[in-house]
Amino acid sequence: MSLVIVDSGGANIASLRHAFERLGVDSELTAEPERIRAARRVILPGVGAAGEGMRRLRERNLVDCVRGLKQPVLGICLGMQLLFEGSEEGAVDGLGILPGRVARLEPKPGLRVPHMGWNTLDILADSPLLAGIGVEDYFYFVHSYAAPVNGACVASAEHGRRFAACVQKDNFFGAQFHPERSGPAGARLLANFLKVEA
Repeated sequence: MSLVIVDSGGANIASLRHAFERLGVDSELTAEPERIRAARRVILPGVGAAGEGMRRLRERNLVDCVRGLKQPVLGICLGMQLLFEGSEEGAVDGLGILPGRVARLEPKPGLRVPHMGWNTLDILADSPLLAGIGVEDYFYFVHSYAAPVNGACVASAEHGRRFAACVQKDNFFGAQFHPERSGPAGARLLANFLKVEA
């Protein structure tokens, strides 16, 4: 198994690599386009702001590289948001792989932003990423911005409004939550990703 984690500056890299190690898979952290293109699976992680995430991808000449990948790609948290056309966060353009723009979650009485905590998913469509995952499974979220529920959304969650929790288009997948911090359910999702047909 050749698994590459794109070195885009995410703060969750160590826990992500440990999550894959628990599944018996070693990962390589790299920003080299040739290594990323050669991998059988690619993870696009991310923690922080959309503008900073895109700046790092541009600085490392990775924008066209990621857009052109043909193998299974999983965007996690900000990494998923960057797959979209853009974000309200700094009015930044994203990778444009998925339709729609990411918008800020609005705080309401008794409802904090950032959304930080455990939520279940509403499964909207069949996806190999969600095999064996049901409405009773909880996942750990930490985010202030969220992607729209549209044709690319295979599972949604709610925090003041419905938002995309998992997405899929062709070989690109995404999880707004942190599977590496989501216990057995998160481990199952990562294991599912490792089984996706290339």
